[in-house]
Amino acid sequence: MSKKKIQRFAEIKTFSNVFEPRLEELKTGNHPLKGKWNSTYFKNNNPIVLELGCGKGEYSIGMAEKYPGKNFIGVDIKGARIWNGAKKATMGKINNVAFLRTRIEFIDSFFANGEVAEIWITFPDPQPQKPREKKRLTSLKFLKIYQNFLSAKGMIYLKTDNAGLLEYSLEVIEENHFELIFCSRDIYGDTEYSIPKEATSIQTYYEFGFLKQGLKICFLIFSLNRKKRFKT
Repeated sequence: MSKKKIQRFAEIKTFSNVFEPRLEELKTGNHPLKGKWNSTYFKNNNPIVLELGCGKGEYSIGMAEKYPGKNFIGVDIKGARIWNGAKKATMGKINNVAFLRTRIEFIDSFFANGEVAEIWITFPDPQPQKPREKKRLTSLKFLKIYQNFLSAKGMIYLKTDNAGLLEYSLEVIEENHFELIFCSRDIYGDTEYSIPKEATSIQTYYEFGFLKQGLKICFLIFSLNRKKRFKT
């Protein structure tokens, strides 16, 4: 491990906005903040928004600055990446954002039923190999986990450069009769639909690189209610 990473891992433990669970908390499924994020950490009753696979936290930080009436939690397993967002939030005194270092498989250990209002999945690993389907963050396996804590009116937002992941996600939504609310296969070139401003007003490090390569950015909004409304 590089000296820089070692320094960041040490510094991240001093940040009050970063939570690294102990093994026993994962085993029991009961993190001390489960059901208490607003009352204990954020000290308000604002809606909680998760960014899964937040990387360097650009989206979590960007949305926290744009929407002070919401609370944001970036989730990633890579501590060296989380350091970037946590450092920026600390230096900028952005108090409505926190970071959770864990694997997404364990995410329902940290949130109680109905505690989360929105889930953002920004440029996840598309896991293109067929045997790795269940590792995709929009697979039915993960959607069932999200149902444990996403509110009844909660939305899931997917932003990806991978057309295959978008089509796979649409298939999962269709097959399980979930409610499809919005879909664009090219948010920067789409003229058919009015693109939600959240989709284009913030760009991640990876998104900037994808755009330079000429890749199209896809955007999807859906809920886990069993309805269908948006025609793709």
